[in-house]
Amino acid sequence: MAQHLIKAFEAAPAVNLEQAYARRPEQLSHLLHSEKITDTLTALAEADVYIISVSDDAIAGISSQLPFTNKLVIHTSGSVGLNQLNGKNHRGVFYPLQTFSKNKEIDFHTIPFCLETEREEDYTILETLASALSQSVYNINSAQRQSLHVAAVFVSNFTNHMYTLGSQICDENNIPFDILKPLIQETAKKINTLNPLQAQTGPAVRNDVTTLQRHLDFLQDENKKTIYRLLTQSIQQANEQKL
Repeated sequence: MAQHLIKAFEAAPAVNLEQAYARRPEQLSHLLHSEKITDTLTALAEADVYIISVSDDAIAGISSQLPFTNKLVIHTSGSVGLNQLNGKNHRGVFYPLQTFSKNKEIDFHTIPFCLETEREEDYTILETLASALSQSVYNINSAQRQSLHVAAVFVSNFTNHMYTLGSQICDENNIPFDILKPLIQETAKKINTLNPLQAQTGPAVRNDVTTLQRHLDFLQDENKKTIYRLLTQSIQQANEQKL
């Protein structure tokens, strides 16, 4: 995420990226001039906001190592609470809710930013910063962000794993995965106009017992069978509640 944010900040007219810290500066050399990169925390330049964009486990350690106090320090994690930042500085969260891949370009204008701060004046700063990148900014507290992160895993990470399983089935049966792509795209588009529960189709929601059993008989991998059964039960339970 850090490299995507650097690109976005550099491209935003209203933002002045003073400096970036990296333990290995060469990893950022394709994004910034060398004078804008440091590998020493004590050499950090003066700034209005300091953004920690590292793995979740490293956030607390980095924030405690910062050589200053009473500055606005924020992290970009969806699952780490505000209180994990060291209390010697003003604390905040600047969470862009999107899936990031290193070599895939991202349009930040469409990405929702979830913000949280301890002080109202700091929220105004983060709101201004987020609005320089995106048209979608939300005030989300740590508990809400944790819930949102879990929901995001379901709709993004787990969904993508379903694509992986579907791709494996296609490969095993000499079928191009491309045949499924229009279905994937149409299913995703439906939730722009329908509630996901209303958009549900397939043999599980129809309680088509014959087809469900035929699919289970077809699947040889026990892991896929278990996933198929669990998802079928979940779909049916959700639709029983709807009724």
